[in-house]
Amino acid sequence: MRKIKLSLIVTVLNEEKYIGKLIDSIAIQSRMPDEIVIVDGGSTDNTLKKIGEKSLVYKNRLNIKLIEKKGNRSIGRNEAIKIAKGDIILSTDSGCTLDKNWVENIIKPFRKKNVDIVAGYYRGAYKNIFQKSLIPYVLVMEDKIGNEFLPSTRSMAFKKTVWKKIGGFDESLSHNEDYAFALKLKKLKFIIKFKKDAIAYWLPRKNLIDSFVMFFRFALGDIEAGILRSKVIFIFLRYAFALYLFLLNIIMRSFPFVVFTVLLLFFYVLWSIYKNYKYVNSYKAFLYLPLLQFASDLAVLSGASVGLVKKINLK
Repeated sequence: MRKIKLSLIVTVLNEEKYIGKLIDSIAIQSRMPDEIVIVDGGSTDNTLKKIGEKSLVYKNRLNIKLIEKKGNRSIGRNEAIKIAKGDIILSTDSGCTLDKNWVENIIKPFRKKNVDIVAGYYRGAYKNIFQKSLIPYVLVMEDKIGNEFLPSTRSMAFKKTVWKKIGGFDESLSHNEDYAFALKLKKLKFIIKFKKDAIAYWLPRKNLIDSFVMFFRFALGDIEAGILRSKVIFIFLRYAFALYLFLLNIIMRSFPFVVFTVLLLFFYVLWSIYKNYKYVNSYKAFLYLPLLQFASDLAVLSGASVGLVKKINLK
């Protein structure tokens, strides 16, 4: 395989707590990217300072280019790729760290000239049981990897020519731009290879409020991108049925009917534990898994609803 030029792109916005860890993980790669293009979207914390400090620490090892460009992640990613000089664009997110062989492993499939995109894998880097419980609600777990694993900007590589052909990331999207990007790649039948050993470690949210906001943004982003997932439809149907039962309880005031409703709620809680307990394996999961189930449900309902209202108003 000839020596191809690699450009690693990252977008940041108020990432002072995480960007240093990412740069540290890049500095120990078994195969170094030729350049790292970081685009800041207008940070007001110490993100730029942290990047500057790390640039000095690794000045003999890493070629870091820092660009300031206000806008969403799509704008930032497109700006980074425009500036990048590499044949292959590597992408990760500022809330991640990289396995030491990530670069080396994610570029291997490009030995075959017909490969256009490589989807690397990602795992949760949890520090407590709450974060461990959150991971199966956000990431694709290893036992659920299908034949069509779509690339995510957490762990992804693609030819720069591919980005040019599809017109880059959709700059009208502020949230799920990478999912929309991946769906477009699939629709246009570019060759995507999955590389399980190209691992990025995702740093989970630390509390329920931050998790709710994340789920809300995911749901809003899907609607903005014109994506309606089947699981979102099922959530709306579940809660429409729950509302129907609630109204019937008020009208009927029947003890057996109340018991039936409570049993349904109980089984829903049990289901939320059953489906993900194997990934957590802790008694604390009996609290966190149902809590995250209801939080994610409500965030999806509200995020999707806001997205739908925005689309209607725009029309």
